Amino acid sequence: MKRLISESSNYGKLILLIGLLIAVPLAVIPFYPEEKRYLSAFLIPSAASVALGLTVCLCTQRRAKPVTEWQSPLQKGSLPVMLAWCFSFIAGAVPFMIGGLLDFPLALFESVSGWTTTGLTVVDVTVTPRVFLFHRAFMQYCGGLGFIIMIAMLVQGKQNMNLYSAEGHPDRLMPSLKKTSRTIFLLYSCFLAAGLLIYRLFGMEMFDAICHTMSALSTAGFTTQANSIGQYGSLPIEMITVALMLVGSTNFAILLLLVKRNFRKIIQVSEVRFMAALLLVFVPLAALSLQNRTDLGFGRSLMNSLFGIVTTFTTTGYSTMNYALWPPFALSLLMVLMIVGGSAGSTAGGIKLLRTYLLIRITRENVRGRLSPARRVTAPYYYRAQGKTPINNALVKDTVGFISCYMGVFIIGTLLLTLTAECSLFSAMFEFASAFGTVGLSNGLTNADASVGSLLILMAGMILGRLEVFIVFIGIYAGIKTIKQRLFVEKPRFLIL
Repeated sequence: MKRLISESSNYGKLILLIGLLIAVPLAVIPFYPEEKRYLSAFLIPSAASVALGLTVCLCTQRRAKPVTEWQSPLQKGSLPVMLAWCFSFIAGAVPFMIGGLLDFPLALFESVSGWTTTGLTVVDVTVTPRVFLFHRAFMQYCGGLGFIIMIAMLVQGKQNMNLYSAEGHPDRLMPSLKKTSRTIFLLYSCFLAAGLLIYRLFGMEMFDAICHTMSALSTAGFTTQANSIGQYGSLPIEMITVALMLVGSTNFAILLLLVKRNFRKIIQVSEVRFMAALLLVFVPLAALSLQNRTDLGFGRSLMNSLFGIVTTFTTTGYSTMNYALWPPFALSLLMVLMIVGGSAGSTAGGIKLLRTYLLIRITRENVRGRLSPARRVTAPYYYRAQGKTPINNALVKDTVGFISCYMGVFIIGTLLLTLTAECSLFSAMFEFASAFGTVGLSNGLTNADASVGSLLILMAGMILGRLEVFIVFIGIYAGIKTIKQRLFVEKPRFLIL
């Protein structure tokens, strides 16, 4: 049965939103008037995006597109989401090029790293103008929140729920999507204000505090200092950053329980317990390894290990010391945590803690089943913020399928990186795990002199990691299907007599 939809209006809304976001860094210029020469670097792409978005919205209001073929909700949402993110990458790169900071490949890399909340960088922050430092941090803040949440807060639409799911948001916190989006934005804003205030109380400059809070909450990692958080040499600032990173990597539903002070329910959540177990195991192991390799005392080694472990599994990418000084065993621990990632439904990347926990439970149940009587019946379950949830066949299928696909992409990306960067397998694994997990730690492969091939592989990893692999594949499939339908199914008007 035919029905009329106007999916193209979603493209217009998203393009319009991106155009407005590109203009936000201009708010920095009144505080740094010497940088007013960079006004055009942001006004031109912003105005062009807004004009294009308005044009698309106006044109698609008059004409709807008939659809005769069934599409799943994920198919309907994945293509607009993927195209919107691709547009944001180009729009975010243009200011760097107009401002004369970077050429196109490097500008695109910086933009992709920003929007995907990765944090790998090719710029020298010591000579980068403040407006561009803010632009980098703001891209990460918006990328962590997600375009669809911002659209859903302001504009109601029939396809918003499809777009929301396609962007990688698994939970709906309130009865309506609009209320869910506003709740997430309010939580994000409150933690932003709290982080900014506490940073200032412990001596961080206002500009640095804004940029670091936005990056920490979005588990991104762009910094304004050459030595990242280690530049400040302050234990309180390090602990504040650890707290913000943990908040950013925590499921929004769990954060809502935290705000409501429902601590008993939080402690029950399987993902929270698994996160605590990882910290209890990995931090002491990394500290012992680090102490044996360096002249640091155990206390400082423990703090550096805590910061390094948290910044890695939250996929943030900040640092308090040079990771080149870490021994191979500790670096291997970091690489494992890059792959694991943070909580599902948060701004963090990676496989996610919940899927890793479920894989362990599935494996354990499989082993127990082989050792138990054939008539044994089990009903495994786990706890989410919403309550007790059964581990059914559909969940097992989704978990194993995603992890298999994730590891397949990781292996292919690693091998390609060894080819383009001409580096060791371990170096390629570390760097691609960092890009694919949207972490942002680098062993030196990512720099302004890196080959275009290496940059493309790392950018592909960032995009696949931020949009969780399947969304990209489904979006490409939906795009090819749409093109085929228009070329081979719909008859051109000039052929109709």
